[in-house]
Amino acid sequence: MFAAALLPLCFVSHYDLCQEPPQVELPPKRLRMVVAGDLMQHTPQLTAARQADGSYDYTESFRYVANYFRDADLAVVNLETTLSRGGEYTGYPCFCSPSEVAVAMRDMGVDVALLANNHCLDRGAVGVRRTADVLDSLAIERMGVFRDSADFRQNNIKYIKRGGVRLAMLNYTYGTNGIPVPKGVVVNLLDTVAMGRDLQMIERDKVDCVVAFLHWGNEYERQPNRSQRRMAEFLKRNGVDIIVGSHPHVVQPYEQDEAGRIVVYSLGNFVSNQRKRYTDGGLMAVIDIEEDTSGKLKYYIRCIPVWVHRPRYTLLPPEVGDTIRLDAASREAYNVFRSDTRLLLDKGV
Repeated sequence: MFAAALLPLCFVSHYDLCQEPPQVELPPKRLRMVVAGDLMQHTPQLTAARQADGSYDYTESFRYVANYFRDADLAVVNLETTLSRGGEYTGYPCFCSPSEVAVAMRDMGVDVALLANNHCLDRGAVGVRRTADVLDSLAIERMGVFRDSADFRQNNIKYIKRGGVRLAMLNYTYGTNGIPVPKGVVVNLLDTVAMGRDLQMIERDKVDCVVAFLHWGNEYERQPNRSQRRMAEFLKRNGVDIIVGSHPHVVQPYEQDEAGRIVVYSLGNFVSNQRKRYTDGGLMAVIDIEEDTSGKLKYYIRCIPVWVHRPRYTLLPPEVGDTIRLDAASREAYNVFRSDTRLLLDKGV
């Protein structure tokens, strides 16, 4: 009788264990990526950041834009200078900057530094290694330039997952200012054969979105040239979904095709000492990648204009620049930049 009394309990327990687990509905994939343009370090910028004790502090430069980077799932900047922890720091034409620049980048939330640009070899192989060492020590991912072939194999295609979105990212430059690439060092150049090979190596079933960052175009030209357009079409044909450009030091338009793929031809300068019209600011591209109800990814973009205010090289987004007190000359220059940028983006390519 005692055993019979236990039977219902055993039956119920066994039945419960055999039940299929409830289906867990995964949240939709969603990622916000912020990309900024050319982070330059001209000599007056070095002077402005130098402290009385010989150290460097870049907090003031980024104080008003840091929230954009911290609020993003992924933040990317084109680092157009080499880095060092000592020695002689120099501006144009051969850039070498203190490691405090990278510290400030990390502190404001930068995840990835793009290195493939025409100034990546300004300090030769030593500069490449030092820059990589600084960024690695700060846990900032780097792309486009590599210490050696082993570094290239490990880091050329950057796979990053945020918010459920799986990205494959690549970085290339048109050249290195005529400086030969040192033996052993690898610099990703705009070569369709090499780029096609890289794109074929991406495991597409493990990636949701492919992003290419390109250093291309003609300096100070506000519209993309034929070479840029052809390269963009080549990349899209080969599976690239988002293309973001730098190098012209001025803003160029962006476009989005019927398939939703985005091309930002040039973000312009992020921070620099250049003051001629069109060069004294740039854009931060805020790109949202979201999964719709059918499981397909959709891409959305908005561009935030950022103007550089001297003498501290403070970056002013509209919510600050439109209201902060500026001297008359700075206010006029700021208004001209805002107007020029708005008209260019409204007109498009």
